Amino acid sequence: MAEENDSYPLHEAVFNNDLKSLSRLLRKHDVGAKDKHGNTALHLAVMLGRKECVQLLLKHDAPVKVKNGLGWTVLAEAVSYGNRPTISSLVRKFRQQSREQMEERRPNLVEALNRINDFYMELKWDFQSWVPLVSRILPSDICKIYKSGANIRLDTTLVDFSDMRWERGDISFIFNGNAEPNESLTVLDNIMKVYQRVRYEESEMEIEDEVDLLMSTDILAAQISTKSISFARAQSGWIFREDKKELVAGQYESELYTVNGLMLESRKRREHLSSDDLQKNKAILESFTKGGNLQNFDQNGVPVRRTSLIPPPEKNVTWQQYINANLNDYPRLGRDLVYKETTKAFKATIAMSSDFPLSVEMLLNVLEVIAPFKHFSKLRDFITFKLPTGFPVKVEIPILPTVTAKITFQQFEFRNNIPKELFETPKHYKEDPTRFPDL
Repeated sequence: MAEENDSYPLHEAVFNNDLKSLSRLLRKHDVGAKDKHGNTALHLAVMLGRKECVQLLLKHDAPVKVKNGLGWTVLAEAVSYGNRPTISSLVRKFRQQSREQMEERRPNLVEALNRINDFYMELKWDFQSWVPLVSRILPSDICKIYKSGANIRLDTTLVDFSDMRWERGDISFIFNGNAEPNESLTVLDNIMKVYQRVRYEESEMEIEDEVDLLMSTDILAAQISTKSISFARAQSGWIFREDKKELVAGQYESELYTVNGLMLESRKRREHLSSDDLQKNKAILESFTKGGNLQNFDQNGVPVRRTSLIPPPEKNVTWQQYINANLNDYPRLGRDLVYKETTKAFKATIAMSSDFPLSVEMLLNVLEVIAPFKHFSKLRDFITFKLPTGFPVKVEIPILPTVTAKITFQQFEFRNNIPKELFETPKHYKEDPTRFPDL
């Protein structure tokens, strides 16, 4: 195993808390390299409580968003360990890296949008549930999308939808591809006549609020598993079976497919939470989603912040024990897990049409722009699967464990006369930086 051990020098230096060696090795080794268990050096530094190693790795731009072989991010492991300064540093670096990645993609995105002819499109969202009482009260929405040059406008009446809570309204999301980064994304509230720019820089207060939220609530990881996903032609008829077809929106001849093997995997950890935390958990989440303050304030008006947890007991695991362990079966390095995993199978259908004038690649570019809306990011993730031939004019996808969304592309037309004013903020609207707290 000596050869295998030698192939992860950054990880071994972190394990041994050898800052001098780590500093030297960072000059010639990939800071984002993973070991056999899928952990980066930053993963190990966080799980082992090596605070100085964490700061040194972040200084060399170690990736924060990356997941290990067990599916946990560096930030998730940091929340479990509970050192507040480390969590704050990781949140700041995550924000910075997200901005940099977006800016890297931006020129290609703008170029791709410019290559598409200008168009107008309507998407209808119908939210459904297998829970009868829930199904009756779920919202529906028709989204209108305008595209002109490198500009996109989305009009919707569904402001937010998450955790069985939604907010109705009348909002417009405007992306100006040729504007400066800090001015390219704007959200209008057409009822209150206010607008908010989707900023790239967060205030110190916003960062610390996010840290408080992370330290006060469950560590969650939910994803649609595509390991066994497959598409089968839907069929009709009792004796003579034939492939089902449908005319979607009265104009798109479509082939119907059943989506098999679609699983929603949800994992929850709460080893960092006290019994008191668990009682407050729901109230904190509700306050945050409504844009309220997470914290109480002291008599001087200063927020009362979460303090670092007492570190977990030292596990005394050696580097040899860790690296020689079976794949993803290494001894727990940080706080002992309090863990729950649920998996739910979903039935879904998709209608693919060769008549739709837009390509899947073009749609993905449009959806990347409006991905800050959570339900649109789910649609984008689904469409990145290897779909059957054609364009997905009607899609059913899981949004929450009990809720499925049916999205229908009910209108599309190329236009060369879309008014420029649609992509401008009305002069009588006032700026409100706090209108949409999740953006």
